[in-house]
Amino acid sequence: MAFVQFIYNFLWGDLITISLPHFHVGLSLLVLILIPAGIFFTIRTRFLPIRHFKDMIQITMEKKDQEAHAISGLEGLIVSTATRVGMGNLVGVVAAISAGGAGAVFWMWLTAIVGSSTAFVEATLAQLYHERDPLYGGYRGGPAYYIHAFFTRKTKKKKSIIAIVFAFSGLLCWFGISQVVGNSVSSAFENAFHIPPIYTTVILVALAACIVLRKNMTVKVLDVIVPIMACFYFGLTIYVMVRNITSLPSVIHEIFVQAFGLKQMVAGGFGAVLMNGVKRGLFSNEAGSGSAPCASATSHVSHPVKSGMLQSLGVFIDTIVICTCTAMIMLTAPHAVINGLQGMDLLQSAMSYHFGQVGGIFIAIVLWLFSFSTFIGILYYARSNIAYIFGDRWMPQTIYKVLALSQLFIGGLATYTFVWDLGDIGIGLMTIFNMIVLIPMSKEAIASLKEYEEQTNKERVPSMQEVFENESV
Repeated sequence: MAFVQFIYNFLWGDLITISLPHFHVGLSLLVLILIPAGIFFTIRTRFLPIRHFKDMIQITMEKKDQEAHAISGLEGLIVSTATRVGMGNLVGVVAAISAGGAGAVFWMWLTAIVGSSTAFVEATLAQLYHERDPLYGGYRGGPAYYIHAFFTRKTKKKKSIIAIVFAFSGLLCWFGISQVVGNSVSSAFENAFHIPPIYTTVILVALAACIVLRKNMTVKVLDVIVPIMACFYFGLTIYVMVRNITSLPSVIHEIFVQAFGLKQMVAGGFGAVLMNGVKRGLFSNEAGSGSAPCASATSHVSHPVKSGMLQSLGVFIDTIVICTCTAMIMLTAPHAVINGLQGMDLLQSAMSYHFGQVGGIFIAIVLWLFSFSTFIGILYYARSNIAYIFGDRWMPQTIYKVLALSQLFIGGLATYTFVWDLGDIGIGLMTIFNMIVLIPMSKEAIASLKEYEEQTNKERVPSMQEVFENESV
């Protein structure tokens, strides 16, 4: 236990502290890795999330290629969104605002813009190094596969130690998340409907087993659940914003004032505002952790960059859209309603203010959608890692699914923070091993982006002004 706590603190705790005249900023190891890397990728891609945002939207509308068993780029985005949009979008945002105030939302937005470029690079590399999947059909891949390629180019070994450790870290992470999911759903339904956890848990595990133990059911189910949950939550937020339209300007003003506010600096709270926003943003969108590329690698697109752009869009959806929804629901509630509250108590009070007695029911529905989609999504991720470690065999695939289902059941009945910490350690280790090769290999993703831009520029129909200028020359 002490060793696990030590590793957890090393990854997520403040590794160094920068002291300034009126405040201090604590920086964790993962922040020190991900933020500079994200800035580097943003510059290298020439602010791709902004330049190519229109292209990202257009790619989602492309027709699916009819290749057997391969999923489309949009379906890959849906799978990754299912896992990105989870408890972090609710509890994480609540925790960030509780500890850092409204200004933390701005730093979450900024982290998402930086993280979008990181997501683009890792997803593009996952496409460049994906392989045919003899078990499930279609493709498989992810960081384990491009890490393998990076470390075995000269040695030609069949396995890479770093790639194996990454794959094990991912399985450890998703093992821990399974318990968190079970606990979140059973607790929400007990609070909202007074249903004993055993009943909720049994139904939850049975539904999950029917999906994950079938060969290719996951994507079909997520194709339905993810749009429903996103539209439902977005609809709730629109309702709240319309009802509180007069207070929106003050909410936006509060976000920006507290993000850079002199009051926060003088009071010593600026560091909390900044780092709570950054940390929660990184944890929520998962850019750089190497999880989402496990989904993007399985998709079939006409160019690897398209998959990268879709995953970049996924970060935008997760943080700029969904996390902002949670923030707006909380910040439009009067201070007297939420003052002094933290965690889920804060969110429940805000929801009760906006929706009355059904507020708790809405939270239970949202938590179920977010958590259930996360669980079946992470088991989809696990396929590639299991195949890399154990080879193309059904036995290890099935054993891991059964173990994850058992953790889902255990989590629904009890809380074991030790296992939850293992999940956080797993994602921390994934991030470190992923970033070891992501920076040196990013030149391949940048080269692929340049090739894509050259192709699209040739195919683009010139405007009338361009035609006129060419004729004048």
